[in-house]
Amino acid sequence: MIKYPVLKSGATIGVTAPSSGLKEQFHELMKQSINRMERDGYKVKCGEDVWTQDKAKSANANKRANELNVMMNNEKIDLIFPPWGGELAIEILDQLAFESYKEKWIIGYSDTSIILLAFTLTTGVATAHGTNLIDLRGEYSDETTAKWQKVLATKSGESITQTSSELFQAKWQHENPTPYVFYFSEKTKWKTISNKDEEIKGRLLGGCIDVIRHLVGTPYGDVRSFRSKYIEEEPIIWYFENCELNTTDLRRSLVQMKLAGWFENCAGILFGRSAANQAVDNYTIEDVYNELNEELAIPIIYDIDCGHVPPQITLVNGAFAEVDVNGGKGKIVQTFI
Repeated sequence: MIKYPVLKSGATIGVTAPSSGLKEQFHELMKQSINRMERDGYKVKCGEDVWTQDKAKSANANKRANELNVMMNNEKIDLIFPPWGGELAIEILDQLAFESYKEKWIIGYSDTSIILLAFTLTTGVATAHGTNLIDLRGEYSDETTAKWQKVLATKSGESITQTSSELFQAKWQHENPTPYVFYFSEKTKWKTISNKDEEIKGRLLGGCIDVIRHLVGTPYGDVRSFRSKYIEEEPIIWYFENCELNTTDLRRSLVQMKLAGWFENCAGILFGRSAANQAVDNYTIEDVYNELNEELAIPIIYDIDCGHVPPQITLVNGAFAEVDVNGGKGKIVQTFI
């Protein structure tokens, strides 16, 4: 069975940087995020790694792993919330004491998702793919992003419903932040490769494909064992968001996952919006999705609210999900069973 932590009011948030920390010019943004959390009634405990960044990481692998291990075993910390993602979280995986961790939420996306997926696959403890802490520094959050709190407060046996956003952000405008940080300008439309409405059910697993693809073939990416041990061979709904991969690199990654058995008993695949997905020699992202659909004979839903093009729904690794796309609108009901 999947084990679900529960976020309680007045919880203590542990902020650590298992991937990238913040250079000095970003410290003020982090302080704004901390103040926002405290204003919302949370207590915040920051690690040392949050405030440092050099050579594409917050600190060396040993220090990053140790700080996360300590926070995950600290009974006074209820939630782990990294400031953002980065590049080299994979370096610390073999130093993370997953089996000894207290049951508490870890939330984030981008490079953080390699830790999230590895933790869930290894232990059966649910993790949350959602907003980064740095993006919660505004006066308030948009409706889609703000749902992270309700999702993490959902108790075992209960369900939580999220719907597609009305608008999304096409381009970052750091010099012109809104009260909710993002700058929404484009109409959201969830699409299907069949061009028809789709409904799928299964257990959610996924993350940023740029990094979680590197779990294939490692002890931290044993999807077959996870299916057998924790979800009684129920179908899986995979969700992916693409940060930087062009279409051929994405295709290679998906084929590798298929060959590794990740798509066995797969109910469908969700892809987030992406500013990447650059075509190579007229090989488009729709070509990638179509080929995957033909090979696996499963629904492919894309341009959902997930990843580096905000806002994003909070998706829980391990949760049972019912995904419905109707007329370009999307709904995801997650049940914590």
